[in-house]
Amino acid sequence: MFNDGMAFKKIINDPYQVVDEMVEGIVLAHSDLLKFANNNKRAVVRKDAPIKDKVGVLIGGGSGHEPAFLGYVGKGLADGAAIGNVFASPSPDPIVDATKAINGGKGVVYMYGNYAGDIMNFDMAAEMCQMEDIPVKTVLVTDDVASAPLDKKSERRGVAGDFYVFKIAGAAADTGMELDDVCRLAEKANDMTISMGVALGPCSLPHTLEPSFVLEDNEMEIGLGIHGEAGVRKGLLQSADEITTELMDRILNEMGGSKKVSVLVNGLGSTPLMELYIMYRKTYEILNKNQIEIHSSFVGEYVTSLEMNGASITLMKLDEELQPLLERETLCSMFRV
Repeated sequence: MFNDGMAFKKIINDPYQVVDEMVEGIVLAHSDLLKFANNNKRAVVRKDAPIKDKVGVLIGGGSGHEPAFLGYVGKGLADGAAIGNVFASPSPDPIVDATKAINGGKGVVYMYGNYAGDIMNFDMAAEMCQMEDIPVKTVLVTDDVASAPLDKKSERRGVAGDFYVFKIAGAAADTGMELDDVCRLAEKANDMTISMGVALGPCSLPHTLEPSFVLEDNEMEIGLGIHGEAGVRKGLLQSADEITTELMDRILNEMGGSKKVSVLVNGLGSTPLMELYIMYRKTYEILNKNQIEIHSSFVGEYVTSLEMNGASITLMKLDEELQPLLERETLCSMFRV
């Protein structure tokens, strides 16, 4: 068995304090860009928030996905992030505190992956904020092709496509658009974004140190989620080119007639850059063969799953409306354009 006798080791103190200690470390390290909202250690906002006459962009979800979500708070991207425990939704309190701290008078858009716990708590927070006359709208990210068929796209999970949807919405808000326009563009970005992942090994929660799923030495999981869930099927371990081809086949099935894309090859926590760039090489070859132009490429860790060994490929179809927003300047603690 892959996990027999395999100990998960972590550089931590108290396993029940890892999130608070991490968030404190991030805000201390990037105090030029970030601050706490209302002294809430789970609500982090831009240092210059609120920005008058700008739609506020609030992202969030569980911890363990770093650099998501805190790494995407900054100029041209999110105005704030609400942070939950590892792989768990933030409670309504930090969401409300962050919303109030970033409200510049034009309303706030909530964006996060399509998970039941997040929906429940963000919706509760939205109701509380609307009672205080802060308009709130929500856009869910649903990019994971493995989690539901195309005709049920609204039921899909949000995985690494978070990155693209957040980027487009943040840029739209940065240009001064109204709340409805920011939401429309975020929804368009979500519709244009498709992801598929593979895992070669599980992750472990800090307080259990137990593997999130079990694989044999010669196995891999295809179509995994980002909360330590197993994939849609197990298969025998394949070469990088074979894995990339299988992921890209599923993605290209939904591409339609698109001729220009942005590519994200995302590591899930413990995958060496060497392997991600080998996958990118094959992705480039496949897109080239299909006469699809690559406008921009991102290779590295953008949405992780603790120390999971694996990767995902995300394509965002581009048009003349989305491309300039993707290119727009961004300054965050863990991401810059």
